[in-house]
Amino acid sequence: MERSQIISAFAALGEILEALAKDQPRPLTCTEAEWEALQQLIEREQHHNGWFTPDAIKMAFQEIAPWLSNVQLNNWLATYSYAEVPKTIALILPGNLPLVGFHDFLCVLCAGHKALVKLSSEDARLLPALAKLLVLFEPELQARIEFVVGKLSGFTAVIATGSNNSMLHFKQYFEAYPCLLRGHRTSVAILDGTETSVELEALGQDIFQYFGRGCRNVTQLLIAHDYDLNRFFEAIIPYADVIHHKKYGNNYDYNKAIHLMNQVPILDNNFVLLKESSELHSPLGMLHYHRYQSREEVLDFIKAQQQVIQCVVGHGYLPFGLAQCPKLTDYADGIDTMQFLGNFATCLS
Repeated sequence: MERSQIISAFAALGEILEALAKDQPRPLTCTEAEWEALQQLIEREQHHNGWFTPDAIKMAFQEIAPWLSNVQLNNWLATYSYAEVPKTIALILPGNLPLVGFHDFLCVLCAGHKALVKLSSEDARLLPALAKLLVLFEPELQARIEFVVGKLSGFTAVIATGSNNSMLHFKQYFEAYPCLLRGHRTSVAILDGTETSVELEALGQDIFQYFGRGCRNVTQLLIAHDYDLNRFFEAIIPYADVIHHKKYGNNYDYNKAIHLMNQVPILDNNFVLLKESSELHSPLGMLHYHRYQSREEVLDFIKAQQQVIQCVVGHGYLPFGLAQCPKLTDYADGIDTMQFLGNFATCLS
């Protein structure tokens, strides 16, 4: 099977994802029955996982679709090897966001290997539906994609993402195999006081997109020692509707009650809580913040926490509003997945 066949199939899928994300007419590559099935999937998924609202799923489609064009895929893959003899790569995917493991799935297939996929119960329907379309576009992919419910077996290497506790288990269980393991990370934003209201509103996207459940969501604000937090609160008002989502609202209410009962000082704007703390990870419905005195202090903090920081947003770093918009070359944890998979290739494409 040639890499060009795989690229063509993903490019056709990209057209469909873009149309679904933007509520555009059905592409000709998709039948009316297939189109209706995808729309129903988007609408019904929230019944299985309350976090996966139709808007959240379409947002995921919108992020993935730009990757899946012939030009983008060919440019990305130009310097990576392609396996002459496919190996079976086990994928253990998380389920905190819709299709959060799609990039790993894409990498394995584009590297010329077979994907042996173990899905999270929280996201068990979206990727199989897209894989079904890929097989329709390129039937030879049928032999390259397998979803497993029980025990994984017959694989050459493992790519797994999960909690830090899961990583300890994975390291022991897969110690005999080449592994790419990713634990729990989060993201931070740096506010120096020169941000515009537009930039601060965009920061709200980095915080609240997917209800703040992703490793690329900002959970810690590093703010200048004299920073006025009222500017931040005013700018994120457009995201106030997040409180009406039942599961998010429950988290907000719970954390508010716990902190009030324990008399822990918090700031509250009725849809997100702010707590002064240097801890990176904050509970859902809450942000941590701490004040810095100098740029050197910021650099030292980021360096000390680099093993658990996924993204840094702010002037001189990732622009505000783009934390959840990774490019094809933005590999999780900064580890090049394609390079890892290239270790099992025997020839160049």
